[in-house]
Amino acid sequence: MTVVDFDPTSRRAPGNATSVPLTSGPGAKQRILTTAGRLFYEEGIRAVGIDRLISESAVTKATFYKHYGSKDKLILEYLNERHRRTNEFVNGLISGARGPGEGIRALVAEIDAEIHRSGFRGCAFINAAAEFSDPHHAVRQIVASHRDWYTETLTDLLRAAGHPMPGDAADDILLARDGAMTGGYAGDPIAASAALKRVVDRILLETP
Repeated sequence: MTVVDFDPTSRRAPGNATSVPLTSGPGAKQRILTTAGRLFYEEGIRAVGIDRLISESAVTKATFYKHYGSKDKLILEYLNERHRRTNEFVNGLISGARGPGEGIRALVAEIDAEIHRSGFRGCAFINAAAEFSDPHHAVRQIVASHRDWYTETLTDLLRAAGHPMPGDAADDILLARDGAMTGGYAGDPIAASAALKRVVDRILLETP
């Protein structure tokens, strides 16, 4: 899931960053990470170079290297931050729901809303995995960890709801979610969301 909304007022068109004073203060590190999060998601991780990141973050090259050292480290920070925010958001949805079944439905409703948001480009973690083919790469390890967390969260909800095979059902929902996120970006978002809801409805019918 890619529930990370970047402040649109912080966005600048490419080439306009030179009109903004370069800074190296305490907010520079977060600004670099926020800029990376936007550009990596919108354009792809490998497509965005360090010079672009520095320019649009309005920082000096020395500041960039002071905080991150390399683009590779920034990529990992981007994915870890994305996971942290998703974790917090999902836990908030679950804690605010009236029971585990409603928690799953709240999660599906958020996925549906995300698929229909302007600028949606699919799942950030699936996108990252597609750019890094080596399964042993640090990026793929973060992606795998994120997906393990997602599966465990769904499994716990389904177990609490009384599903007879919570692990298998969690796998089914995660794969349906993957398909909806991918199909919602590459194809018809309405059809993708509807298919995900049908899968979840069938699974929840299997709970007491």
